[in-house]
Amino acid sequence: MLATFATVELYRYRLPNQILLFAPVGVTRLGGISGMDEKTCLIGPVSVCIFERDAALATIAGMIDCPGSTGDVEPRVVAFCNAHTVNLARRDPTFVRALDRALVLNDGVGVDIARKLLYGSSFPANLHGTDLTSDVLMSAPKPLRIFLLGSAPGVADRAGKVLNDRFPRHTIVGTRDGFFNLNEGSAVATAIAATEADLVLAGMGQPRQEKWAFQFGEQTGALVMCVGAYLDFTAGVVRRAPRWAQRVRLEWLVRLAHEPRRLAGRYLIGNGRFLAEIGGDYLRFRKTS
Repeated sequence: MLATFATVELYRYRLPNQILLFAPVGVTRLGGISGMDEKTCLIGPVSVCIFERDAALATIAGMIDCPGSTGDVEPRVVAFCNAHTVNLARRDPTFVRALDRALVLNDGVGVDIARKLLYGSSFPANLHGTDLTSDVLMSAPKPLRIFLLGSAPGVADRAGKVLNDRFPRHTIVGTRDGFFNLNEGSAVATAIAATEADLVLAGMGQPRQEKWAFQFGEQTGALVMCVGAYLDFTAGVVRRAPRWAQRVRLEWLVRLAHEPRRLAGRYLIGNGRFLAEIGGDYLRFRKTS
């Protein structure tokens, strides 16, 4: 098993002090990654890893293989960062701390635009959370014991049946909906630990899923992947955008058309806010460079 920790160097030299003071700065340790020295970049206050797709999959496989975290070892958590993530993180220091203890991967065109503007190049791959989660299950080097946590009552059960058919070498060892009080978080983690799961797919929306993983993920003894709407998509409760929309990176627009009341604020107002604040970051950098 892999038991060493890689350092992740931040691109401190490219962003102004004003932004760095707002963001967690230092060395990020990634549990279970052997021989890996990957850089990250700051998008707002969020430190996002820069990975090719195959490297991301290999890294996550190594994290699953890592022994349960104890003591000063970082919890094994994978999260995804899109424009909405950055908007939430700018206004929620607790969310930033949770993300700082996770392997954070880029998801979507918004953060790609931000990286291009701030650093001069795009991310090498779009590591969309829904697609990458399925790829993790497909490419896992060994059969996994998987616990599904999140969504409305009954959705995780339905998703589990689909995943059993889709990935028969893995075992769904338990499911639970995401409707529990925060003071039940420890009990939920303890129940997951009793199943001896290797991997928890937590789909409770941001920032709830990341905060739960940050606070209680260590108790599960498993890698926690924060997967957003993955369980809803898998169960067929929410329909994914067609392939053409995914290829041209307009899945957000199709989701907005299907759920305008729920997503209008996130995408119409939120995307504008994200671009404006990234533009402000860029201007501050230009003034101080």
